[in-house]
Amino acid sequence: MASVTSLSDSVQQHLASALSATLPEAADADPLLRRSDRADFQANGILALAKKTKANPRELATQVVSQVVTGEVIKDVEVSGPGFLNITIADKAITKNLAARYADDTGRLGVPFAKSSGTTVIDYAQPNVAKEMHVGHLRSAVIGDSVVQLLEFTGENVVRRHHIGDWGTQFGMLIQYLDEHPHELDHKAAEVTGEEAMSNLDRLYKAARKLFDSDEEFKTRARRRVVDLQAGDEHTLAMWQKFVDESKIYFFSVFEKLDMEVRDPDIVGESGYNDMLAETCRLLEESGVAVRSEGALCVFFDDVKGPDGNPVPLIVQKSDGGYGYAATDLSAIRDRVFNLKANSLVYVVDARQSLHFKMVFETARRAGWLNDDVKAFQLAFGTVLGKDGKPFKTREGETVRLVDLLDEAIDRASAVVREKAQDLSEEEIAERGAQVGIGAVKYADLSTSANRDYKFDLDQMVSLNGDTSVYLQYAYARIQSILRKAGEVRPAAHPELELHAAERALGLHLDGFAETVNEAATEYAPHKLAAYLYQLASLYTSFYDKCPVLKAETPEQVENRLFLCDVTARTLHRGMALLGIRTPERL
Repeated sequence: MASVTSLSDSVQQHLASALSATLPEAADADPLLRRSDRADFQANGILALAKKTKANPRELATQVVSQVVTGEVIKDVEVSGPGFLNITIADKAITKNLAARYADDTGRLGVPFAKSSGTTVIDYAQPNVAKEMHVGHLRSAVIGDSVVQLLEFTGENVVRRHHIGDWGTQFGMLIQYLDEHPHELDHKAAEVTGEEAMSNLDRLYKAARKLFDSDEEFKTRARRRVVDLQAGDEHTLAMWQKFVDESKIYFFSVFEKLDMEVRDPDIVGESGYNDMLAETCRLLEESGVAVRSEGALCVFFDDVKGPDGNPVPLIVQKSDGGYGYAATDLSAIRDRVFNLKANSLVYVVDARQSLHFKMVFETARRAGWLNDDVKAFQLAFGTVLGKDGKPFKTREGETVRLVDLLDEAIDRASAVVREKAQDLSEEEIAERGAQVGIGAVKYADLSTSANRDYKFDLDQMVSLNGDTSVYLQYAYARIQSILRKAGEVRPAAHPELELHAAERALGLHLDGFAETVNEAATEYAPHKLAAYLYQLASLYTSFYDKCPVLKAETPEQVENRLFLCDVTARTLHRGMALLGIRTPERL
């Protein structure tokens, strides 16, 4: 089905025609249309146009109003203040517009595909091999997944990348220990749960670390093993692969609990760029972008200095020949630009790494790998805080395990569902509890602008009141209940009916879904969609309180209000899915 023209676009076209008829030279002028508390829409562009043409703004506004065609879309337009235009939409236009969205059998609600700007690589959800995921891994996964959903929905070609930490000196220690204690991971991976896999790795890591710190001979063997790993020794690589496979069992179990799809081909860790590191360094040195300093290959920046005032370089290769994170990150950029043909790179990474990525991106620009047509952007996110406003820790001061946090959210949500449950079995309560609990965690994250810190407060997250996913899920479930109670009566649009103020407010907000989705996708800003959905649920609650649905005055009004209910439900369902959150039919 073709996309549906929004009411704001229709009004924009009407105003453009009126402006052109009044002032032919103003054909391309922007009416500056926006939603308003004083009317359905307000246009403020006349003031700037009057200034430009040295006309009286109120007189010019009056002339434009005389040229506006009213009737089908615009019911009324009047001049306000110094030259604003207050515009009222016809009730039938609101209903017809929603009917067109309702008729879209693709599930897109008439949302158009944006003109694709090419291929975007999104780097998100980056856990470390042989280490448990903690609360610090939450935001990259949740924000990245939602941005992927938004971009794919609006028509962008998206390549997902999970840049896992799967390389480095600690693997020499682990491999050597496993080589000397071969039965520590002696099981078939398929028989092991994610929790058990990480428990095995955690136990192994602690034992290896203890031996590494206490036995000099083992330490020497472990360091020799790092050299073997980097040199590509076949046996050592096979041992390393065991750790990666074991960790993936665990990663997939956590991502499944988070209700996220993570595909194996999308996991390209640090090791995936090993073969490119030497060439990356050679290209940077030969081009003069990087220079040798005290034996290390460095890139210097005028605006990056340490406390002593001396330049702080980006170290691409260490003086001992080893490669740092910068070499891997720069090689990844080369791979993504030249092999994947990406023209947009998005990194969903902690704000505390902003300086590193600023230096990496600038280095890539100097090397010509990034330019005006190929851009990199760090979608930096803030810290998850406890109720006390400090970084979230356990009572013992340890980092909170992500699995523990998710399990607690599910337990709290299950209690809420059980309290409200009507005719739900224990199995259904458990399923809803998971959907509500994980949704609560995701929504708390996504309803906050990514670059801000936010407090992790489960009591608030699973509340039925306030700006929570539970409030939105409850609104959706309430609508499904009404639709079930309607029985044989089906939703149907009746454009001939006059609308109640609460119906108009709901209908006009529903019309803004496409615009909000495109804005959220363009700006990598899921919080804008979350804010829209919360307002939608609030407007629906107001409509529900003021406008009887099944007991409306006429059969036509019943059908029309059921239609408004169903459009709202479909919009909530689609919007929540773009945030990665489920909408249960019953709560």
